[in-house]
Amino acid sequence: MTNAATGGERTLSSPRYRTYVLSMLVVVYIFNFLDRQIVTILAEPIKVDLGLNDTQIGLMTGLAFAIFYTVLGIPLARLADRANRVSIISIALVVWSGMTALCGLAQNFAQMLAARIGVGVGEAGCSPPAHSLIADYFPPEKRASALSIYALGIPIGSILGYLAGGWIAEFYGWRMAFLLVGIPGILLALVFKLTVREPLRGMSDPDGPRQAEQPPLWATIKSLLKNRTILHIAMGGALTSFVGYGLGQWLPAYFIRIHDMGIAETATWFGLVLGVASAIGTYLGGNVADKFADKDKRVYVWLPAAGVLIALPFFVVALLINQPYIAIALLVLPSLLNSLWLGPAFGTVQNLAPMRMRALASAILLFILNIIGLGFGPFLVGVLSDLLSASFGQEALRWAILISTFAYIWAGAHFLLAGRTLQRDLATSAQEAA
Repeated sequence: MTNAATGGERTLSSPRYRTYVLSMLVVVYIFNFLDRQIVTILAEPIKVDLGLNDTQIGLMTGLAFAIFYTVLGIPLARLADRANRVSIISIALVVWSGMTALCGLAQNFAQMLAARIGVGVGEAGCSPPAHSLIADYFPPEKRASALSIYALGIPIGSILGYLAGGWIAEFYGWRMAFLLVGIPGILLALVFKLTVREPLRGMSDPDGPRQAEQPPLWATIKSLLKNRTILHIAMGGALTSFVGYGLGQWLPAYFIRIHDMGIAETATWFGLVLGVASAIGTYLGGNVADKFADKDKRVYVWLPAAGVLIALPFFVVALLINQPYIAIALLVLPSLLNSLWLGPAFGTVQNLAPMRMRALASAILLFILNIIGLGFGPFLVGVLSDLLSASFGQEALRWAILISTFAYIWAGAHFLLAGRTLQRDLATSAQEAA
């Protein structure tokens, strides 16, 4: 029995198999963001067809989705800290894929809102257990890199969402776009369940796999929220996401309205140009941070701070210029820079959290950054656009997006503040795990 268990552990920890697991998790996360972000490029035809305003679009794509996504993430993460994480992800994938397909059948705002809430309910079961699996398959010094690779699901999924949504809608309508991207996820869930194995908890930690009791929920939450580094990283990520989700949701509509670009053309530019830039930034963030962390651990928060603060002026100029293709060119560099934070932030939180708190730590981080970022980013830009429309007409959306970008200054401050406590908190975490 012991020899068999040891052999199985060696198989799970082999470089080839853990690369396969990470690849499968990336594919699942691609479907996660494909199904989440496809509504971005379809917002204008949905608005026209269903007779919606910008506030309703912002509510549907942001706040309502985020509330269910983040609130349900806590109990699902709690479950993932003691139950089979592979099964949780598989079931979640079936739910959000099916609800995406149902979006294509919506006949009014209430039905579309309900379907998007269903997507949020399903997607709540993805990232916390996935982060916990990655922490068990990869050692601490490789977690930021591994989580950066996992986070590639965000830009790749967004690219595919733009391209699939834009081109399918161009020829077959927005309803068919939802149906064609939703159904394949159900088949992926079956492959994931049959080929990915649940590892021993703590398998890649320095002192190896071990049994540990799951601490009470409230004690776990208090322990994590008392950690100043985690709080500053969470707020930095939340404010970065506030700008990022606001830009991601409304920039395509901005180029369609203000610059008279077609939906397929907009999808192509945003998917292939800005999406690729975001993917490069996401990959570089964790890998660069892991490479230089031996010299100074604070690179895990300094790099995200530099990214958002340097990105801000480029976004401002791109939004003020009236030449659409020059504006898109100016958006390439900041799209890369504002993606640097993902791997370092999530990797650092996994290294700070105790073994039986890792999924919940990710869920709390996701709760904070998605309530503020995903929830209020698109929603408040939509509200502000409607409020400014009486004074600025079509230009209202430009100014609403522009105002939101200045939250990057606040985000950068939180990442810099995290650098003041990071090394101390990492040392404390290592002592408690010993």
